Amino acid sequence: MKIRRLSAAVAVTATSALLFSACTSPAGGDNPADDESTAAPAAEVTCKPDLGDIETADGEIKMSIEDEFLSYNGLTPETYSVYNSAVDGQLFSNFWYFGTDGTICTDEAYGTYEAISEDPLQVQYTLNDEATWSDGTPVTYADYALDWAARAITADGKVTKDATEKALFNHIDGLTFGDYVPEGPQADSADAKTFTYDYERVYADWKIQAYPPLPAHVVAEQAGVSTEELVTAIEELDLPVLKKAAEFWNKGWITQPGEVPDPALAPVTGPYDLKADGWEAGQYITLEANSEYWGTPAATKNLTFRFVGADAQIQALANGELDVISPSGPTVDTVTQLQSLGDAVKVDTNQNLTWEHLDFNFKSGIFADSLEAREAFALCVPRQKIVDDLIKPIDPEAVVMNAREVFPFQENYEAVVSESYDGRYDEVDLDAAKEKFAAAGLKEGEEVRIGYSAPNPRRAAEVEAIKSSCDQVGFDIVDTASPEFFDKTLPNGDYEVALFAWAGSGQIASGENIYSTPGTQNYGGYSDETVDEAWKTLSSSVDEEVHAAQIPIIEKQLWDTLYGIPLFAHPGVIAYSSSLENVQNSASQTGVLWNAEQWVRAS
Repeated sequence: MKIRRLSAAVAVTATSALLFSACTSPAGGDNPADDESTAAPAAEVTCKPDLGDIETADGEIKMSIEDEFLSYNGLTPETYSVYNSAVDGQLFSNFWYFGTDGTICTDEAYGTYEAISEDPLQVQYTLNDEATWSDGTPVTYADYALDWAARAITADGKVTKDATEKALFNHIDGLTFGDYVPEGPQADSADAKTFTYDYERVYADWKIQAYPPLPAHVVAEQAGVSTEELVTAIEELDLPVLKKAAEFWNKGWITQPGEVPDPALAPVTGPYDLKADGWEAGQYITLEANSEYWGTPAATKNLTFRFVGADAQIQALANGELDVISPSGPTVDTVTQLQSLGDAVKVDTNQNLTWEHLDFNFKSGIFADSLEAREAFALCVPRQKIVDDLIKPIDPEAVVMNAREVFPFQENYEAVVSESYDGRYDEVDLDAAKEKFAAAGLKEGEEVRIGYSAPNPRRAAEVEAIKSSCDQVGFDIVDTASPEFFDKTLPNGDYEVALFAWAGSGQIASGENIYSTPGTQNYGGYSDETVDEAWKTLSSSVDEEVHAAQIPIIEKQLWDTLYGIPLFAHPGVIAYSSSLENVQNSASQTGVLWNAEQWVRAS
């Protein structure tokens, strides 16, 4: 969950009482706010403010993202990234969104939902009668039936609890949804505006199980059937029809950089649409206000995403080539440089639900089958130096992060760490590292390729610090940064250690997809029975006591087996032109773009 990858689970204190609590949160002030489950330091819960009746203003706002747009379908492992989601997030509406602190807020202009039964769990969704695709087709149960199928049906046309089976659709979630809702969404007809999810067993993150759907009517047409026939095929597990549907879902929206998809194949439900001539490969992609949007219209007509590396964003902001930046991996000099721009720019920093980590490759290489080799590396990584030199100048409260599912600024962090980690890798111990290196049978000059998405000055500095330390043990640390890290290096396993960040939010159980067997975001191929079982127990409960018991089990086993090495929670830095209104920082994975449709240039 790119730069950054999505969906690190961070919230661990949902209670059974939350099952029937309102999904909405009160609109708040101008600062990031406390999430009911994360206890991040801030003011009050913040969802999007109601701007009242507005008309779309002419003009353009230019935002930086650091990588090329990949696909209208951002739900495949190959396209699921923060940068792709930055664009797709403006194209699709949904029942819910993350507020500034990870709180789950609802968009009642799109629809409403509620748990109408606790045992068994049954959740009812009601779409706004006016909710439509930009081609005029109503958003209906059919779209959610397709979304369920994409997360539930195996390659041989079954719904199974065995997540190791091959999925028919190339969805980032694999087969997880079918395990919880084996019968799929229930409705009276394909064009129904109301449907229910009937859970066979409770799922901790039930509030966020309705994804922004892809258009069922488009998939049906490409599969050679009507929308009603596609829904019937899903309900009856008609494999021949489903194979055709999956073939288009998996590949039909793949485009080449600069090639805007046919609007007939890529209708939208969000406040913005892809501009017909607005994509120049490697340079920018422009969105324009969706003229068919039924909700509050976009405040500004055009929103352009320019593909600009972190090292060039400040200058581009100063030159007026960008209006909003959110550089990943801000360096020691980032805030100083931004503040030097004076009153022309507003700068905001916050504590972020995103965290940096080093992950081992368990599929091949020297770390795959050797705990001692992984221990040798962990003992020489200068985590404290990295934090002191690169992070504390931005956030003086920054500390080395010793957990994955809770953050240092959360109230339960110390309790979790005390139960799961004994501090063995807090300080560099070169002598102990050399002993582990020898015990692993490694030879002097053993190459360790550390891959990450380039350019990224801060990560380059991290690798330099690791090399300075770990080469003394006998490793030969090689910086293999590449602009194609997430497209090729990571999925192909061309690394010994991967350096990137998970972008968190108010989720509870999404870490199961990262650490369990065979989680679709478990890129390194890690597998551990204790971790798998703990995740199953946690994800099947909304009881905070269950979560509190399982998180330390997971954390301890990930430390004892060395899945990887957490480094630090990211400091969040945004900057934007003083001429803009309604730009607001966010600690959640959607970042500053969480309310981009509300940005407008002051008159």
